Amino acid sequence: MRAFAIATALLTSAATPVFAQGAPQPAGKTSAAIESAVRDPQRSEANRQRDQYRHPAETLAFFGVKPTDTLVEFSPGGGWYTEILAPLVKSKGRYVALVNARGVEGTQKMLASKQAWFGPATVATIDGATGTSTVPAGSADVVLTFRNVHNLLMNDDPEVAARAFKAFHTMLKPGGTLGVVDHRLPETMDTALEKKSGYIKRSTVVRLAQAAGFRLAGESPVNANAKDTHDHPDGVWTLPPTFALKDVDRAKYAAIGESDRFTLKFVKAR
Repeated sequence: MRAFAIATALLTSAATPVFAQGAPQPAGKTSAAIESAVRDPQRSEANRQRDQYRHPAETLAFFGVKPTDTLVEFSPGGGWYTEILAPLVKSKGRYVALVNARGVEGTQKMLASKQAWFGPATVATIDGATGTSTVPAGSADVVLTFRNVHNLLMNDDPEVAARAFKAFHTMLKPGGTLGVVDHRLPETMDTALEKKSGYIKRSTVVRLAQAAGFRLAGESPVNANAKDTHDHPDGVWTLPPTFALKDVDRAKYAAIGESDRFTLKFVKAR
């Protein structure tokens, strides 16, 4: 998964209140459609076990995802969120997986293996060297990226991340939403860690998004994890589900759980 994600990265309505990190999660209402997609028994048991860390129903409700959306998921990898997103929009909306050229074949196979469940999901490409994409300009209601921006920042080309955010902006409709979840690097820690640890600063993502033309519309602490110290021997991959150190201190890292993450919602100006 880690190697796939890094390879992929090489290509590759109303304002919501902002909540301070660690503040209680507001009692937001998730739609029946989102709840149904999350509870779908066709989802793998291994993926369901991660719901306690990834809070998909609350996260998608915060981003305002609807069954009627044309939804683009950037770098879906093995399809953890795809198992929720594609079925959610298959009847009334459209699901598009956005990958670099080298990720097309694997993503097509992943979607085809579950076609009856996912519906008419499609694959689009993005070129990290130019920032061009096959997603038509102004066609998407929502673009979502889960734990992928850190891979863009780890690229040898320092402009890959900026190009990707500009591409996200171009493909969205006016008023469209960009939702970003990634591993949080505390603002007081060395920014150089973004190149190797898998953790990135919230301010880095805000800077990239605003430079591309987005407005920060809201922030949720739903995926925060106060147990995470952000300073593990093999970066974020030390923690589950990767357990990069294998059996070394496994119980310790299992007790921490998955990483501390920020959840940011951006909007393209109308």
